[in-house]
Amino acid sequence: MSEPYTKKQIVEMRKKHIGPSCKVFFAKDPIKIVCAKGQYMFDEKGERYLDCINNVAHVGHSHPEVTKAAMKQLELLNTNSRFLHDNLVRYAERLALCLPEKLSVCYFVNSGSEANDLALRLARQYTGHHDVITLDNAYHGHLTSLIDISPYKFLQLGKEGKKEYVHVAPSPDIYRGKYREDHPDPATAYAKEVDDIIKKAHKNNRKIAAFIAESMQSCGGQVIPPIGYFQKVSEFVHKAGGVFIADEVQVGFGRVGKHFWAFQLQGEGFVPDIVTMGKPIGNGHPMSCVVTTKEIAEAFGATGMEYFNTFGGNPVSCAIGLAVLDIIEKEDLRGNATRVGNYLVDLLNEQKQKHPLIGDVRGFGLFVGVDLVKDRTLRTPATAEAQHIIYKLKEKRILLSADGPYRNVLKFKPPMCFSMEDAKMVVKEIDDLLTALEEVTEIQSDADVDENNKKKRKEPTEQEESSSNKKGNVNRQRNGVDTESQKVSIKRHRT
Repeated sequence: MSEPYTKKQIVEMRKKHIGPSCKVFFAKDPIKIVCAKGQYMFDEKGERYLDCINNVAHVGHSHPEVTKAAMKQLELLNTNSRFLHDNLVRYAERLALCLPEKLSVCYFVNSGSEANDLALRLARQYTGHHDVITLDNAYHGHLTSLIDISPYKFLQLGKEGKKEYVHVAPSPDIYRGKYREDHPDPATAYAKEVDDIIKKAHKNNRKIAAFIAESMQSCGGQVIPPIGYFQKVSEFVHKAGGVFIADEVQVGFGRVGKHFWAFQLQGEGFVPDIVTMGKPIGNGHPMSCVVTTKEIAEAFGATGMEYFNTFGGNPVSCAIGLAVLDIIEKEDLRGNATRVGNYLVDLLNEQKQKHPLIGDVRGFGLFVGVDLVKDRTLRTPATAEAQHIIYKLKEKRILLSADGPYRNVLKFKPPMCFSMEDAKMVVKEIDDLLTALEEVTEIQSDADVDENNKKKRKEPTEQEESSSNKKGNVNRQRNGVDTESQKVSIKRHRT
């Protein structure tokens, strides 16, 4: 494939013309991608990479039906939504049919960040309040208003990063959080934490406008809230005069397989007041949406201030959105997410039985996390090992990422056309890498310990034991893992 610039030239040009905060994957040896199709990406040498992380190319890279819809409309017209056009109302009506009945009014914008920013405006206008409750480790976008409610980002700024109007509730993580899988009712326990925050805010004469949460936390480490949590939180928030915002930017449009939206995993009794969406909505085209109730929309309009977005809901974007919805249905991508996702989780759980480095496997559909640990009892994050694995997978032409507060959770969120063969191949490579790591670190497999415990695990060294017991410690001991040569950064880059 002929390309005008070499990788080295592009790197130098980025240093000169692109802001230094704009990072690339695998900075030591970045990949130059020149084309992609389905779940595969190709570099300038024609090498094929299996894409396990690109939840933007939702129905598959370069899907011909998406391209056809975009080109057909672009040849006719593209303009802003102040002119009447069929595509805007057709898409709004089609999207509303995928949601609970009360969520019927759409605002079209261009990115997940814009959608979440607008959702905050809607909530504040409707409630007359200002404060926001967010979850620990949450990320909701790059705008100033969203960095303020994203602990994943603002905690990097130190104590001064948290604004007075922002309240942080514990992430409802039953593997690493305050209330774990052995708790009799973690949903109620985590919801009670939100209620306590509300009560404390009221004592300080503050009022809650909104509670915002990703329906499943992605950057926070592929966290699946316990069933019932959202319902209980919603009750507390509504009682306080606030609204519930469900951020579906990373997990919507059938990724969970069983449902079209991840918030529906909480049960039919839960319906958010505002839903935000982006990324998969346009399969890579810059498009997003906020959907809310008629009451909230009318309150927003009652200010008399016009809301206008130049590109939001333009005819081309809506044509692409309609094509994406058609493809999800025609190609049974939700069914594929269920079948392949279940197969992937089963394969990973088999590896969990084999490899003590795997502490937890969790997920729904094609949204799966593998929490790597150095010690299953202490659940010490295996940060260096996770980084080692994603770099080694890249050498095998497999693209996977690691995230979470300790950067130790392997994240699967591939295009929805991901296949069982793809899942089998990735897990086989992970198996080989974990085997090699455990040989280096002398970690024993559970399978090596018989029922009578005749064999004992290697006792941790004094240094390892001390490190494991430090609260919040991100373990950087190499233990034979070549992390130094990789120069792996643990700074957080959203994917």
